[in-house]
Amino acid sequence: MAMNLTPYERRARREIDDWVRGDASILARAFNLVMKPVDWAVEQAVPAAVAQQAGDAVGQFLSMLNDASKWTCDTSALATAAQAQGMDVEDVEALRSQPLERLDGLARGFFSQNALLAALSGGGTGLGGFALIAADIPILFTINFRLIQQIGAAFGFPMKSPEYGPVVLSIYNAAAAGTRDARGAALSEVTVAAAALAGRSGYKGRVRGTIGDQSRHLPREITKNLVGRKLLQAIPLAGAAVGAGINYWFTSETAKTAFMLFRALHLEFKERR
Repeated sequence: MAMNLTPYERRARREIDDWVRGDASILARAFNLVMKPVDWAVEQAVPAAVAQQAGDAVGQFLSMLNDASKWTCDTSALATAAQAQGMDVEDVEALRSQPLERLDGLARGFFSQNALLAALSGGGTGLGGFALIAADIPILFTINFRLIQQIGAAFGFPMKSPEYGPVVLSIYNAAAAGTRDARGAALSEVTVAAAALAGRSGYKGRVRGTIGDQSRHLPREITKNLVGRKLLQAIPLAGAAVGAGINYWFTSETAKTAFMLFRALHLEFKERR
């Protein structure tokens, strides 16, 4: 089936395979190294009840994503942007037939703007201690779920229907956990979605249950890697820098993860058509 792919697309397939099997990104490894003292400080200074409360807040926010409106974002300008780059498309779904190298550039356009937006949010709320951390987590998650939607739409898969929640959540899981297992599980979900879309059959995710059910099974590393570190924003003076850095790191990881997995979806769809 790989004979249907161009040389660029075959290289992209190898990049995706290497990413799934590889270690965390250089950015993630560097950030984890810098944050080791932070992790230790959080474990020593943050009461277990507070950490649990933060984790519960994450679960509740993910449960709210059952509402279809939480999964949507405005992608109406994407077709216009693609046309400006010489692509003959009338709507977002038509991007599925475009060369991957063109779509890669379109998707990368969402990286920096969302990472900077998240950093600004983290820096601003970091000035307010615990009072604003609770507000920053939903903002950060909204930015990142919207980013996943935008990148998916750039490859021709806007994922607007609630039934595609498992795909979006698996991408989010892979970004937040940063493990090979999470990346592999997300790739498997993408493969199932590609088969359903290419065959024009109803998609039923590998993961069962509502978003709320699924969120209760998120890896423990997510709370440690994200929520626990964000609690350090409560420290005077350091809070703004920590908040901005964590938000920028997490959103950059989400962008890379969504980029790789929607590239995989695009290639799987092309081969199965």
